[in-house]
This record gives sequence, C-alpha cells and structure tokens, in this order.
Amino acid sequence: MEALRAVQILNPSGEITMPRPDHPRVLCVANQKGGVGKTTTTVNLAVALALHGNRVLVVDLDPQGNASTGLNVPHHAGVPDVYDCLIDNVPLSEVAQPVEGIPNLFCVPATIDLAGAEIELVSVVARESRLARAIAAHPEKFDYVFIDCPPSLGLLTVNALCAAQEVLIPIQCEYYALEGLNQLINNINLVRQHLNPTLDVSTILLTMYDRRTRLADAVEQDVRNHFGNKVLNAVIPRNVRVSEAPSYGQSVMTYDPGSRGATSYFEAALEIAMRGVNTGGTA
Repeated sequence: MEALRAVQILNPSGEITMPRPDHPRVLCVANQKGGVGKTTTTVNLAVALALHGNRVLVVDLDPQGNASTGLNVPHHAGVPDVYDCLIDNVPLSEVAQPVEGIPNLFCVPATIDLAGAEIELVSVVARESRLARAIAAHPEKFDYVFIDCPPSLGLLTVNALCAAQEVLIPIQCEYYALEGLNQLINNINLVRQHLNPTLDVSTILLTMYDRRTRLADAVEQDVRNHFGNKVLNAVIPRNVRVSEAPSYGQSVMTYDPGSRGATSYFEAALEIAMRGVNTGGTA
C-alpha cells in the first residue's frame, strides 16, 4: 500500500494530473500564530500540485526563509530575493529560482534582508501593493502562486493579502488555535474593505491532528461548525516524517512519499484543485 501511495504521489509517469484552474489562483497562507504549519503547508501543497501537472510559484515572505530551506533554494545573504522586488522594484522573474528535481515549481526566496523590509516599506509609495504589482508583472502565468506569510500581521502580511485572491488558513488542532483567529479575520476584512475587495477566506486546513486525543476532535468540530465547507475534508496528522523533511531540504512528498503526512497533503492539494475547477477558479 505504501509503495502504491508513493508512486501516486511522486507521479513519475506524469499520468496522474490535478485539474488546472482556468485562471491563476493566488493563495496567501496566513496565520499570525507561529508554529501552526504555514510553511510546511505552503511547501507541500506547492510540490503536490507541481508534481501533478500545475505550474506553481512559491513566494517566501517570511524573513526566516523556511520555505526556501524546505525547497532547497539558496537564500543566504547576497542572493537576489523578494526584498529586492519589494524595495528596489526588481522583476520577480529575475529573482524566482527553479526548484531542483521538481519541474514546473519555482520559488522566490527570502533572505535575512527581508527582516528590515517591514520598516523600510513604511515610507514607500503604494507600500501595500508592491507584491501584487510584482506578481502581476511576471511575464509567465502560473496556475498557483502560494505566498508564505510571516507569523505577524505587519506590512509584509498586508502585502500578501493585497496580492492574493484567496486566504488559506492552517489551524493547529490545539486549545489556543482559535484564539488569535478573530484578529486575523478582522484584518482580512479591513484589507477587503480598503485595499483588495476580491479577497476571500477560501480554505481552512486542520494541521497537527492527533486522532488519539479528544481535544483534536473538539477543535475540529468547532472549526467545522464555524467555517462550514471552507474547511478541507483532508486533515494533516502529526507525523514525524513531515517534521524531518525540511532538514534534508525536501518536502515530505519527495522525502517519504508513502508516509501518512505525504498522503494527507496530497489529498488536501487534490481537494484545493477540485474546488478551484468546480467554482470557476476560486475555492
């Protein structure tokens, strides 16, 4: 069974495809709470979609650069990165790097320079829409653009929310998971009212689910009652393989494609792809 799952996920023949949306979908992966699986979700969904026939761009907007690490894209000081796009208007196409071993997947890395961007953006003209402009000006069209946000609600996250049409919120199945969510939803509503009227919270993904605990079950029920069909049916279990993969510069998809973590992210990616087709482009 594990070998069958691995073949399905790695898709070496290219036979298995996930439907492509009829126009590019820009998803911002946001939650100001740290450690809920934003970067892990961004990397694994992007790899799953790219392995199954979609052109995907990952924009790493977190100064820690973890998404760049997870995709094994160089992001040491001196590497052209998303900071250059935001502050110096360098075209995104000059900064995006192909991800080794995964066709159709590109990554715009984040270096430590990005840590200062939050302050530098304050005095820049049209500071909230810098990223949106950079993505719109990219000469090639992608099926999916995933923006990995920092764990805060500062100007970088606002840039991501202005550039996206959809917000994907990973929620950890823990007691405090729902506490900061109100603040995030309020911010999303403010951005929708003043800066980006098309923004929509389209997808909620439950992460770090431990089916042995009642708590995970209770959190899942709360989230499903509150958000209804925005919550994906696929849930991401606590899985050692998912945690190990970044230390090898890989996603769990390529690190251990037969693991439960890889299967869950594959199912989540398929669900996101199907929703996009069923509703004409946005989930």
